[in-house]
Amino acid sequence: MKDYYIFKSGRISRKDNSIVLETNDGNIFIPINDIDSLCFFGEIDINTKAINFLAQQQVVVHFFNYYGWYTGSFYPREFLLSGDVLVAQVKAYLDMHSRTYIARQFVQGAIHGFITNIKRYPDVGDAAVDTLQQYINATEEQSNVLSLMGIEGNAHELYYSTFPVIIKQPIEFEKRVKHPPNNMMNALISFCNSLVYTHVIKELYKTQLNPTVSYLHEPSNRRFSLSLDVSEIFKPIYADRVIFDLLNNNMITQKHFDKDLNYCYLKEDGRKIVVKAFDDKINTTVMHKKLKRNVSYQKMIRLELYKLIKHLLNEEQYQSLRIWW
Repeated sequence: MKDYYIFKSGRISRKDNSIVLETNDGNIFIPINDIDSLCFFGEIDINTKAINFLAQQQVVVHFFNYYGWYTGSFYPREFLLSGDVLVAQVKAYLDMHSRTYIARQFVQGAIHGFITNIKRYPDVGDAAVDTLQQYINATEEQSNVLSLMGIEGNAHELYYSTFPVIIKQPIEFEKRVKHPPNNMMNALISFCNSLVYTHVIKELYKTQLNPTVSYLHEPSNRRFSLSLDVSEIFKPIYADRVIFDLLNNNMITQKHFDKDLNYCYLKEDGRKIVVKAFDDKINTTVMHKKLKRNVSYQKMIRLELYKLIKHLLNEEQYQSLRIWW
């Protein structure tokens, strides 16, 4: 099963046992039996008949607006319900010690990813790595989520300061700006991070976890906050490595971006390049140290969620992924 990306605009409808995108250039049949998520980047009209069919096929749908910003997901009715897991999730959230432990693991996993990425580029030097390791050590001393988020914020700031050394083409990147991105780097980071977020949502759907009960980020009515939590581990591994490769190989340059008033966004040709590179990355396999077999980057997310479930059910203490490759 794979992801399917649609950049054209048109109308989505059900035709017999298939989904069709009707465009001005003709119809595009979507291989519904081979996919488990759809990403729409164009202007899409969709009716309830198509939505109901996608739900029956357990396909998660993600929507992006004209500028390529993620706007939301259609999350079909959950089919792997577990009262035990839901109760355990909520208990862990309500108990500050348990919540802090899980949140700490997310932060440590993220910072470990920063360190591993930096070590791939010797020009950065050892000082940043040493300081990031100190941040990991400092997380052990924190007794609440707010202080953990403060450490993560400082670690992110230091990590981003190494990007002008890691990236070989000239970039304008003084600080991370999200709402909205104000330059090429911030637009690229936001776009790639949203791809990680949607992939985590897709994997959450295939587990008994409730996507709205989270530990590092506060639960919210308007977002899948557990996906935000888990994404912190995978953004350095998936999003940032794609960004470094695309920029250092000049596959993405300033020409792939447009600036409109105070924000910057990827043009369609740039989005297609990034999505292709990200899709290749997510389907890459590595030898898993514990399972002793090749596992795709995408499957790594599911395995991480299974580890969290085991922790919540008191079967095995959770330790977030520490990238070894």
